[in-house]
Amino acid sequence: MTAFLIVVLIIALALVGAPVFTLIGAGSIMLFHGAGIDSSAVIVEMLRLASLPALIAIPLFTFAGYILAESRAPQRMLEVAEALFGFMPGGLAVVALFVTALFTAFTGASGVTIIALGGLLYPMLSKQGYPEQFNLGLITTSGSLGLLFPPSLPIILYALIAKISLDGLFKAAMLPGIILLVLLSIYAFITARKAAVRNIPFSWERLRKSIKNAAWELPLPFIIIGGIYNGWFTASEAASVMAFYVLVTETFIYRDLNLFRDIPRVAVKSMLLVGAIFMVMGTALGFTNYLIDAEIPAAIFDWLHSFVSSRFIFLLLLNCFLLVINMIEIFSAILIVVPIIVPVASQYGIDPIHLGVIFLVNLEIGYMLPPLGLNLFMASSRFNKPLPQLYRATLPFLLIITAVLLLITYTDTLILH
Repeated sequence: MTAFLIVVLIIALALVGAPVFTLIGAGSIMLFHGAGIDSSAVIVEMLRLASLPALIAIPLFTFAGYILAESRAPQRMLEVAEALFGFMPGGLAVVALFVTALFTAFTGASGVTIIALGGLLYPMLSKQGYPEQFNLGLITTSGSLGLLFPPSLPIILYALIAKISLDGLFKAAMLPGIILLVLLSIYAFITARKAAVRNIPFSWERLRKSIKNAAWELPLPFIIIGGIYNGWFTASEAASVMAFYVLVTETFIYRDLNLFRDIPRVAVKSMLLVGAIFMVMGTALGFTNYLIDAEIPAAIFDWLHSFVSSRFIFLLLLNCFLLVINMIEIFSAILIVVPIIVPVASQYGIDPIHLGVIFLVNLEIGYMLPPLGLNLFMASSRFNKPLPQLYRATLPFLLIITAVLLLITYTDTLILH
């Protein structure tokens, strides 16, 4: 009865807007106290978190991403991509897909991509003749496409919480991300042909000028992603390289940001997000530590196995569960759900890295899944469009990403290559 009252109280506090980390922390302390374990067990998990070598990647990548978002880097990147591929059928839409994916990977924030690049891409796509529904669907969807590419923040969080190789998860998620972009590009090509979209004439002069303008930013993806995949440096070292490179480039070379006026503001803004994540991580690890000590995952598996013995059915149910969880609360889903599902999935013979990629694709879909997907609300606010219109606009993109989800769910050789 007491446990039931505690759960009801926590839910009630959550509904009135109490901070997530306080609810998780209080719940963890109560659970440990009820089990006769000293509440310092929660603090021990916070100390363990602070000692993780990969942890430094989160603030450094976030800081670098916020600098890029505040500068004119998105415009310069878009100009280069448009000059290179704008002459192709569906070229501008393909450019939008790849640029937004790259931008989301570096900033780690889907909403930032919709706000920063959506205002540039939407009028460009409309002017070239793409249908409005397609434009809305593309921009709403593309806000989360970069979650499968390094240095995506959800990848880092998942690897830390699941206690798996961060570099391994970076590499495993790359191919599914590329497949997803290729399929969406094919859909963009078909849409452009049907709508008789006008192509942008190719110009060597325009290409030369755009490359010159973005000369210092173009090497960044190759340095960071190539460095990780070729083993030149670890993900944590890549975060340091990226933060230093972006800071020097945007403040001293392009001078988009002032070192003394803008950088402190950007640092504070980015660290507010990092601080919020760390507070939830610290308390969530204590909570999940209790669940593991109490053998909750084993109990869940025993109960589930009595109804579901098939690995195929388990994966299907897992995807349905993850879609709902990721649609409602993204970071809490990673921090609380992952430690529970990893041991349960391993009992069904599912590799933790394979499970990580499945989780990340579900996360992409959760961002745009009606009725609570975050991207839908961001796009509705940004473009002043009703949510039902965005539901219809994102449906074709949602079906394509869901097809990729099913492909990687039941074909682990695509991931564990």
